[in-house]
Amino acid sequence: MPELERPDGPLTTTVKWRFPSIHPEGRKYVVGAAFIALAVYWIANHFLGYLLIGVAIWVAAFFRDPVRTTPRGDKFIVAPADGLITTIAKVPPPPELRGPDGLDDGEYERISIFMSVFDVHINRAPISGRVRRIAYVPGKFVNADLDKASEDNERQHLLIEGSGGLKIGFTQIAGLVARRIIAFVREGDVVEAGQRVGLIRFGSRVDVYLPAGVAPRVLLGQRAIAGETILGIVGLDIPVTGSSQ
Repeated sequence: MPELERPDGPLTTTVKWRFPSIHPEGRKYVVGAAFIALAVYWIANHFLGYLLIGVAIWVAAFFRDPVRTTPRGDKFIVAPADGLITTIAKVPPPPELRGPDGLDDGEYERISIFMSVFDVHINRAPISGRVRRIAYVPGKFVNADLDKASEDNERQHLLIEGSGGLKIGFTQIAGLVARRIIAFVREGDVVEAGQRVGLIRFGSRVDVYLPAGVAPRVLLGQRAIAGETILGIVGLDIPVTGSSQ
């Protein structure tokens, strides 16, 4: 399949489809699930073995790591997660993201992206810049689709400062099934928009906080694609209207 070259367009990569690879973090789980499935198939029960083979395939799909093409430009804020946009609301930022070198007080547009167990769970940087803060908070494991999950659940806050002092905070939130939040970056690291920065194992949610003057460019019920869907554009305060259906 030929590549679609866009040297003058707003893309950071060329477009070429390939079968998604499995992220290294998930390979041990895939191997373990496949081993158990084959052992059960040959030793115990063929039918149960087939079911477990299906589980192994699902585990492989869960940790899939597809190629993404990120819009290029300092004004774009892209989705850090795949999933369904379930909440768009004005709220104060979490205390872990506030402070002299963090987000200011006041209200931000919080966009919540719910990841089901069938979505890609690799999380990506919403903007290019330096990772200024990573704050892990232990907590509960209630349904990540509930609003109170932002305050009650196990979560990890990340703050990236881009060009011109733009600061974007986002939060990885564990859910009913998720039991581990993983960061691929450290404080002080420089990242590019769309770069892989972490994952949450087995179903969860990511909240993104848009600063004042940036209106959401997505709708409730819309599906977001990590590293590709534009959540907001700096300097554009006109929200989109219409239906996501």
